[in-house]
Amino acid sequence: MKKFYLPLIAGAMALSFAACGGQKSANGRESVELTGAGATFPLPFYNMSFENYNATSGDKISYGGIGSGGGVRNLKDGIVDFAGSDAFLSDKEMAEMQPVVHIPTCMGAVVMAYNLPDVVKLNLSGDVIADIYAGKITDWNDARLQKLNPDVQLPAKKIILAYRSDGSGTTFIFTDYLSKVSENWKNTYGAGKTVDFPVGQAAKGNPGVAGIIAQTPYSLGYIGSEYAFAQKITYASVYNKRGELVVPSTESISAAAGDIPQDTRCSITDADAAGAYPISCFTWLLIYKEQHYADRSMEQAKATLDLMQYMLSDSVQQTTATVHYAPLPKKAIEQSLQNLKAVTYDGQPILK
Repeated sequence: MKKFYLPLIAGAMALSFAACGGQKSANGRESVELTGAGATFPLPFYNMSFENYNATSGDKISYGGIGSGGGVRNLKDGIVDFAGSDAFLSDKEMAEMQPVVHIPTCMGAVVMAYNLPDVVKLNLSGDVIADIYAGKITDWNDARLQKLNPDVQLPAKKIILAYRSDGSGTTFIFTDYLSKVSENWKNTYGAGKTVDFPVGQAAKGNPGVAGIIAQTPYSLGYIGSEYAFAQKITYASVYNKRGELVVPSTESISAAAGDIPQDTRCSITDADAAGAYPISCFTWLLIYKEQHYADRSMEQAKATLDLMQYMLSDSVQQTTATVHYAPLPKKAIEQSLQNLKAVTYDGQPILK
């Protein structure tokens, strides 16, 4: 993937510099091109926001949805200005890179999408989902599934599972949840951007998994909520930590936000909050704390921070629901704006 993507980045930057050279941004500095790559989960939100920013700022933002893992690798290699990731960097990953600042941009969820002819409502629980993906529950009419859905006649058909083939923050969120609700899953498979799923069909990106679900009767898979909402794919309700049966929605996703650490690196899956959808998450843009790397200019560094502040602004946060995401809680925005003040160029703070 990297060999393919590198020329695209270089080509896009060269074209942009030719187009933007000498122009001024809305902030009075020279206009620049910024390039990012990573998570597909927030892609509709980023496409909308970056297009609006391109039209008003004078800067040009290019973003490639190649998966969270690919975005982090590109940032580590110094070939992008920012990375998108649905999984915050672990302590181990942080230790392997120069200091990274996490900027949350919105909230979303992973939903259990399914294709069951004549079944319009499905209830699931965390332990049952974990055992389905562990290959312990293989049939739709399994007694445990039937118990969760007493008013539904589930078919005597095999469950056709789908999962992500690429390094994915969506997979991290999903398996992080499974590791919290199932000791067997935690001890056997664990959480990560890639996991050795014992059963199922692999597909690239949220669109790939959504495609399998849409085209395959009796299928089940995990996808970003925005794809299910936008494409009207049927998805299940899931019991949360408090025993409430919750439908994924903007409101139930927002309800999952709890205490947020200063660096904003936190998991909100299996949240112990009333009305919380249990597979909810933040998604982040990642930037280096020291912005002078890979021959980047001060103008690029300033533009990167301008973009981060734009994504945290009220005007952008108010648009999240239009593309099926949830806005950030006020605390996350305040902490992120504070964290941006620590970003430097040659050791000197960029924001005054």
